[in-house]
Parts: sequence; structure tokens; C-alpha cells
Amino acid sequence: MSRCKEGRASAAAAATYVVGVDVGSIMLRCHVYDKTAQVRSVSSKTVETLHPHLGWVELDPEVLWTQVTDVIKEAVQAAGLQMNQIAGLGISTQRGTFITWNKKTGKPFHNFISWKDQRAAELVNSWNRGVILKAIHVISTILYFLTRSDRYLTASSLTFTTQHVSLRLSWILQNITEVQQAANENNCCFGTIDTWLLYKLTKGSVYATDYSNASSTGIFEPFQMCWSSVLSKLFSIPMSIYPPVEDTSHSFGSVDAEIFGVPIPIVALVADQQAAMFGQCCFHAGDVKLTMGTGIFWDVNTGNRLHTPGAGLYPVVGWKIGKEVVFLAEGNESDAGSTIKWAKELDLFTSVDETSRMARNVIDSEGVCFVPSFSGLQVLVPCPSRWYLRASVVSEHLKTLMNISSKKTREVPVNDPYACASFMGLKPSTTRNHLIRAMLESIAFRNKQLYDTIVKQMRVPLRNIRADGGVSNNSFVMQMTSDLINKKIDKPVNTDMSCLGAAFLAGLALGFWTDKEQLKKLRRTEIVFEPQRDAGEYKLAMDNWIKAVQRSLNWYSQTSY
Repeated sequence: MSRCKEGRASAAAAATYVVGVDVGSIMLRCHVYDKTAQVRSVSSKTVETLHPHLGWVELDPEVLWTQVTDVIKEAVQAAGLQMNQIAGLGISTQRGTFITWNKKTGKPFHNFISWKDQRAAELVNSWNRGVILKAIHVISTILYFLTRSDRYLTASSLTFTTQHVSLRLSWILQNITEVQQAANENNCCFGTIDTWLLYKLTKGSVYATDYSNASSTGIFEPFQMCWSSVLSKLFSIPMSIYPPVEDTSHSFGSVDAEIFGVPIPIVALVADQQAAMFGQCCFHAGDVKLTMGTGIFWDVNTGNRLHTPGAGLYPVVGWKIGKEVVFLAEGNESDAGSTIKWAKELDLFTSVDETSRMARNVIDSEGVCFVPSFSGLQVLVPCPSRWYLRASVVSEHLKTLMNISSKKTREVPVNDPYACASFMGLKPSTTRNHLIRAMLESIAFRNKQLYDTIVKQMRVPLRNIRADGGVSNNSFVMQMTSDLINKKIDKPVNTDMSCLGAAFLAGLALGFWTDKEQLKKLRRTEIVFEPQRDAGEYKLAMDNWIKAVQRSLNWYSQTSY
């Protein structure tokens, strides 16, 4: 064992607790864990979002910084501990939310631009319809047929969304002169939330990110495991602004002693969905994790094999620990918990706990459908194959090579930033119970779509399905999802898996826990949902919901943003 590892191991022996922080899109949480992974204390705060213009979503970096330091102090105090009893810190963060700042002064040039922000929608639309992307598709498709390289297959289906950092960052460089000037002078730092917090916690001495966060930006090359020089040139983003990329479980440095009174090792940075995957102990190829928090995220462990993007799924790095690199295939929907939060703010119910009962108080939604699209829509809709091919810009010659009929109808992925959230099918007899049931059903229907996509595309056999996130506490959604996919779904005692995953990764780096086998024994199941109704019983309701989704597409004019 190296001296460095020996030092960390002895420190972990003296300090017997690990802290996991998760900066989510709605809540910011800090959990203190003991060696049995029992939660000793919890502190949380609501993440404050700003909406300066229609479609813009921002976070104030100084407010977030204060909240993070406060929740850590409060959690440690609530556990009855001193800071010197904390062996290390793991940080999980929402992905794709970024900031740029002055390298010399550390001062931000603007607020955090959230992953839910839509300001680059017109830019995204322009690129997706542009000649350059069409050329990339055609050339990459030809190269794939010649080489059979998955790298070219991935490029042949490349599309951009507002969730990608790439075009939102390009928008910032185009519209904030100060950022462009600093970038040209090599005086600009770019970072997602993890990078900014690491920079702040170490008082500017450490500037880095990890592979899970980097791979979630849309400007990272997963085949080469580095920032993409091609995309950076395409969007005129200087390579000099990107942070170094380190292992997920890694010694990033220590919190400056002035912040908490003692230096605390920062030994894990991880993106929130990947953190939840690790917290669920989905360590084997084929393990499936369903997170229902602000949005819906289905992740499948694909081992050391990178999943080539298809209809509705995309690859990300799960984690990198030493020589081990684990990839995930992921599908998502932006709005789940966010719609329930909205309904509560409208006083459709008093407590989230009562929504399951309200949904069961009526036999169905009485034909009411809800489309969850506060942040655009990522969904599958029925579409003739010829439309799909036009959208993918594949030449007639390549259509023949690919042997695709233009007469068939298929489900295609739609990323529509101009879709609207809506209730459809309202009647004079519609009650709050019907509205709530329609909202919860929309989550289950989207789960069904994403699961079916996974089944069609995965090259590895699917194993366990484990659920987490705040919405997983809703028994109606969980049971209906189990019915629709006809599979068992395991829900753990602790549904804040991103905190636990960050803590697990930190603990492994410290020697606090020995290996993944030990971690598996620490995870505890609360309930397993099993199918109780035939999926066919939901067919009419789901068909109507898909119809409602189609009518919500492209609702807003592009100039609205």
C-alpha cells in the first residue's frame, strides 16, 4: 500500500463517518453515514432557481455555495459530531448545469445555466436542421458501412438537444462578450456544478471534474475518454476552458480548513444519475436503475462496452475507478417530480403522501391526459419510417443499403423544446382526483416507453430493476409501472441514492469500505413491487396519452424563447 493510501486509511480509521452531498434540481441534501451505511443525520434545502426570461432557468452561484456549506455544517451538527470525525466527502451533482468564471479573480461571468434552460432552443433547432449535421450523418454512415466502427455509427445519429451543455455554452460565448474575450485570452474557466464546488471548497487550488460529469455534457468523446476537439471546433469553443478530467473515486484535495475548521478530504465527484446507480449497487452488466426525481432516468449498466446511441437511449460514463471504466445506457424524461411539485403549488393536494390515495379514489382518469412538458419533451411517438429517415438525413442510396422500408410506421424519439405541458380531455365532471391520477399515469406511461426502448436496444440481458428518487415513494406510480413492464421493481429503504452513491465512492477511496461486495451487503430493500394487472388493461389509456403528447408538440413559436 502506498504512503498516500496508508495515510488516508489511517485517517478513515480515526474518523468514522462519511458525508454524501447531492445537489439536485429541486433539493440539496447532505447525509452523514456510519460504517454500516446507516444515515446518522440529514440536512436539506430547496434549490433556488431563477427565471429571468421565458424558458431561461438559472441558479445563483453564491446562493448555491452558501447552501452547500450550510447543509454540510447542519448535517454534521445534527449527527452530534465534530468536523474532525468526518473521514471524507463525496459530492453528487445535477448534470449539464454549468458556469464560466474568470481564471484570475474566480468571479463568475454569469449565473449557472441549468440543464433545463431553453435559451439555446433556436440554436439547437438550427444545428439539427443544418447542412453541416446532414453531412456528418451521411459521411459517418458511409464510414460505418466501410469500417463497422461504433464510433462512426454514433456520429451517424448525432443530434443536439437543449440538455447538452455544448450549444448552451456556445450561446453564452456568442452572447456574453466578457466570456468570449476571456476565453480568447485564456482567462476563462468552464465547469459544471461539481467543478465549481471543488474550486470553491479548495479556495481555487483545485480545478477538475470527473468522467461521469464530463461525459454528460455532450462535448466529451466517450470512445477516446477526452473532451471532443471536433465538437469544440464545430461550436467555436476553445479547448483551453475545459477542466482536467479525473477518476470518479479519487483524492481531489481537501476542503480549505477555514471553511469547516478542519481540512476534509474530497474523495469523490460524481454525476447524480451515476451516483444513484452506484448507490443502488448496480455493478453488473444488465443491472437497471430507475430514478424518478425531478425527471425520469432509466440507466442500464453496459459494463466496459459503450452503447451506441439509438432511438431514445444515449451512452454515458458510469464511473471510472483506476483501470475500471463502466458505461451506462440512459433514457430520460425531464419532468416527473417537477410536475408533482407544480401541482402542490396549485393546491391540487396538501401532502405528496396523499397523491396515491387520490389516484386510487377513482377507477380511471375519466379520459383526462396530462403531458409533462415544462422543459420540452423527450418522448417516443408513432411516425412513418420515411419521416424518421428525413430527420436523420440519410440518402436514398443509404436507405437501400440499410434495407429500411418507407411504408412502415415506427416509434421515433422526439426532442421538442417547443412542446407544451397540458391537460387534455377535461370535462365538467373532472375532479382533483382525476387530475392527479392523470399526472401520475403520465409518469408510468413514460416509464413504459423507456423500458420498451431498453428491451429493444440492449445487447446485454437485463437483470435487477431498482428504483429510487422521491417519486419512487409513490406506490401508485410504482405499482402501475410494474404492471406496465410486467417486471418486479425493488425499492430501497433509503431513496436518496445519489447521496449514498457519492458516499460509497468516497468511502472506497478512503478505505472506509473495502470493496463493492461489502457495499452490496449494506444496501437494504424496503419493498419489491410485483405485477398485479395485465399491461393490456392500460392500452386504451396509454393510446390516448400518446395522442395527447402528439398534439402538444411544437406548441410554442420558436421566437418565444
